[in-house]
Amino acid sequence: MSGALGLALALHAAGLVQDQPWTLQDAIGEPERLTVSGSVRARYEMLDGQYRPGLTGSDQLVSIRTTLFAELDFSPLRVGAELHDARAYGADLGSGISTGEVNALELIQAYVAADFGDRLGDGSQASVQIGRFKLDAGSRRLVGANNFRNTTNAFTGAALRWSRGDSGLLAFYTLPQTRLPENRPALLDNEVAWDLESPDLTLWGVFLSEGGLPGSAIAEVFVVGLREDDAFDRPTRNRDLTTYGGRLYRNPAALAWDFEIEVGFQNGSSRASASPADVTDLEVEAAYAHLEAGRSFGGLWTPRLAFEYDFASGDKTPADDAVNRFDSLYGPRRPDFGPTGIYGPLGRSNISSPGIRVEVRPDDRWDGFVFYRALWLDEARDAFANTGVRDVSGTSGRFAGHQVEARARYWIYPSVLRLEFGGAVLVNGRFLDQAPNATGQGDTVYGYVDITRTF
Repeated sequence: MSGALGLALALHAAGLVQDQPWTLQDAIGEPERLTVSGSVRARYEMLDGQYRPGLTGSDQLVSIRTTLFAELDFSPLRVGAELHDARAYGADLGSGISTGEVNALELIQAYVAADFGDRLGDGSQASVQIGRFKLDAGSRRLVGANNFRNTTNAFTGAALRWSRGDSGLLAFYTLPQTRLPENRPALLDNEVAWDLESPDLTLWGVFLSEGGLPGSAIAEVFVVGLREDDAFDRPTRNRDLTTYGGRLYRNPAALAWDFEIEVGFQNGSSRASASPADVTDLEVEAAYAHLEAGRSFGGLWTPRLAFEYDFASGDKTPADDAVNRFDSLYGPRRPDFGPTGIYGPLGRSNISSPGIRVEVRPDDRWDGFVFYRALWLDEARDAFANTGVRDVSGTSGRFAGHQVEARARYWIYPSVLRLEFGGAVLVNGRFLDQAPNATGQGDTVYGYVDITRTF
């Protein structure tokens, strides 16, 4: 399968590298008010040494993601839509496949937007978007659209964006889209099912930012709320969460130091499980933090060296009347925690992890990085991150192991055709070796290669 895919990608690439690559916008004659674009990404990924309890053996997957976007500009109104078709092949009942890999033929965006120019203040820009849309908020650690994952988060509701100079505001009230189908046989068959939104699940937020601070720093404060209730055919944990916090950062720049400090606190209520028999609301007290300091250098490959630390709280005592495990809501995991797909053991829950990252950019077409993390649990009796591995007695300790990941990307044709390949190794520590439900399959090795054609 991988050999056939490699040959197909090579032939695909050879046919697309031209002096004037074809685009949809060119094909329709570049009309003044209509913007159209699309992409096709083909990926092969493999995993050996399954870490997920209940699954065995190696895993491999071929995934294809096709997108098509169009927007009509009737200034000051815009009407837009985007179709995603995310499919996966080669999985079986023992695979880790989920709605993160499959969401066939879905209209994830269908919106109307109004641009107000400077009507909300001299020198300002403002817009309101209503309908179905993708949404990136702040650092995207709580709310964001996914890029590495084959499917993406999307929302239905309204969003207000405003900016003036170095100041910015994002406010939104949405119903997160629930990706369907959810059962494994339907996912393996790439069945088409319309994603649903419901007033039983709402997400709202406000993000305020201010730039131009000393040292070119930018400050941000935010609050995000999530409310979830049982639906007729969908039992839930009845989460009622408010997450608030702030971020102070300086973007990377040539021959300069950069940094990022982000902290957040989460409170409210949640039930211990989604069982209809569970009707006890527990108090939520959780937190997370991301700390980063980096330095960009000149010379050969213009490297950047960064030290990072991520923390997210776990449950102190599983049987008590509180929930301390941080809920990362709709935040993509790839930027901080490594590849997802059929891999994805790490996430913003019950983790304490320092790391060091080295990034390089040899030229305008190549870029890459290597990232090492040491892994601990915040609380020994809670499940570690996104692995599902748990020891309720706490006797397996808190050291989970090490992760090393790497990625390289090459623009075969700038902005049109890109090759990407990478992988990760999860080296088990005491916890992942000795926890009662650990798989016992040894260290996890993961690799992938993909090619993306944007048109």
